[in-house]
Amino acid sequence: MEAHSPASQKSRTDSPLLAGGSDTRLVQRAVENAKAGNTEGIHFLYVRFAPDVQRYVASFVHDHHEAEDITQNVFAKLMTAIGKYEQREVPFAAWILRVARNAALDHIRAKRTVPTEEVRVSDNGQAQTGLDRGRDLREALEQLPEDQREVLVLRHITGLSPTEIATTLGKSESSIHGLHHRGRRALQAGLTNLGATPMVAPPAR
Repeated sequence: MEAHSPASQKSRTDSPLLAGGSDTRLVQRAVENAKAGNTEGIHFLYVRFAPDVQRYVASFVHDHHEAEDITQNVFAKLMTAIGKYEQREVPFAAWILRVARNAALDHIRAKRTVPTEEVRVSDNGQAQTGLDRGRDLREALEQLPEDQREVLVLRHITGLSPTEIATTLGKSESSIHGLHHRGRRALQAGLTNLGATPMVAPPAR
């Protein structure tokens, strides 16, 4: 698989793998091909899911280039990892996001063991203000229970709908609404305690 940025990928229609059928059937067919060692199956899954995976990973690492590298690694290892995936247990979209989350968390843990110098900026304080706000938001998110934090990330950063989040996390839609409501209130309170603006961005879609 060539290392292209997933954000620039567009779905191809010139492949026999993509000829006809719903998106669900196409994904199932691609998974079957990938499990059989067909690189065309891996390519389809990359084009179809890499942009979502990269957005999701970026919500953890907060760096476009790192998110891109992690996404590339996830799909580079997919040929062997996909053997662990069972379609009857969970949709592929949910499974690949779990794989991506684990990869992102592994990256963060590894990075924390490497000392880094403090970043200093001097552009009238604007860049530093942006860094401060990002740090405050990250700190407030980290204080939330994991289930609330994950729902907020999937809703406001990845842009999934409550129905899609319920499918991804294997929860009921009503529980997702409850976690989202409690998470927003807790995040706003956390930002207020940090002296930051208690505001949550609207969903991406």
